[in-house]
Amino acid sequence: MNIGILLPGFSSDENDWAIPVQLNLVRELARQDSVRVLALRYPHRRDRYGVSGADVIALGAAQVRGLRRLRLWAEALLMLRRLHREQHFDVLHAMWADETGLIAAWTGRVLGVPAVVSLAGGELARLPQVDYGLQRSAFSRWIVRQALEGADRVLPACAYTERLILAAGYRVDAKRVRRVALGVELPKEFTAEAQRSTEKGLPQLRLLHVASLVGVKDQSMLLRALARLPETITLDVVGDGPERERLRVLARELGVSQRVIFHGAVAHPEMSCFYQQADLHVLPSLHEGFGMVTLEAAAHGLLTVGTAVGILPDVPTLGVSVPVGDDTALAVAIRDLLADSAALRERGQQARRAVEQGFTITHTAAALREVYREARPQRD
Repeated sequence: MNIGILLPGFSSDENDWAIPVQLNLVRELARQDSVRVLALRYPHRRDRYGVSGADVIALGAAQVRGLRRLRLWAEALLMLRRLHREQHFDVLHAMWADETGLIAAWTGRVLGVPAVVSLAGGELARLPQVDYGLQRSAFSRWIVRQALEGADRVLPACAYTERLILAAGYRVDAKRVRRVALGVELPKEFTAEAQRSTEKGLPQLRLLHVASLVGVKDQSMLLRALARLPETITLDVVGDGPERERLRVLARELGVSQRVIFHGAVAHPEMSCFYQQADLHVLPSLHEGFGMVTLEAAAHGLLTVGTAVGILPDVPTLGVSVPVGDDTALAVAIRDLLADSAALRERGQQARRAVEQGFTITHTAAALREVYREARPQRD
């Protein structure tokens, strides 16, 4: 099968983990199929090169806006038409329902190739209080509409996102919707003995939070919850972003600054040690299109306590969901899980098995191939 994948950005080489799940997915698809990736904005160079068995075409548009953005769309359409002449695409798959989805839908219509669009982030969110979500402006809503209504198949990653499609009022027939979760690679050096800090004789229980420090992730809720917990519970925050200094100030105001370590950005290959040293993963987001870190934690035998958005409410084996913004409920859930270390270990193993049985990158590639085959007759 000849697959075209549209992304805002993709790895510039084998060692660049720009979007880890996309690199893993492309590598897995390329094991059996011909994969060409069109990267609109990153890397910041015009180039054609190979990564993980895929042919990558980078347009290098970076942060262009306004009329230059429209020129980018036209250039992408022309590039896809040229690539189609080189070797006919069987399917075009945009990994976001924004400009990549719009381009896939328009190009698919011109070339007679089925277009598949995945929802992967804030396309259906409207959170003005944290300046987040494409539903905040009429132009962005129009882009999402073009992507979703023009696609042959629309792929939400979880029930939460699927419900948002209906709530947004887009004309997307249920027959075109297929739920496909984005899977993870299982860690190569996973051992049950290494996964819990308490098993190493350390005095504290360690919470872990992995995310960009931006408003939609609501780290303020996490810090307020931490202030309600015993002093023996500490927090490792992995990630960076514009909220960092405000969160440091809030931690001091709440009296928990001595219990929080802000590690900053950490390279993807180095994340495994953080998961294995933690006792519990926490994700207090206002919105999650999926919540990949929930699966990454589970792959290391680590439960997640998070808000009822993304994948977590769909699969209770992965952890515990609490209402968005409720720091009291978050603190209670954390305290209850940490109170029984044996039960926590057992539930962590169940979470690991859930990933092994249904949420690896191999499962994702197989599900996508099925969608691609199903969509192809629609344009024949």
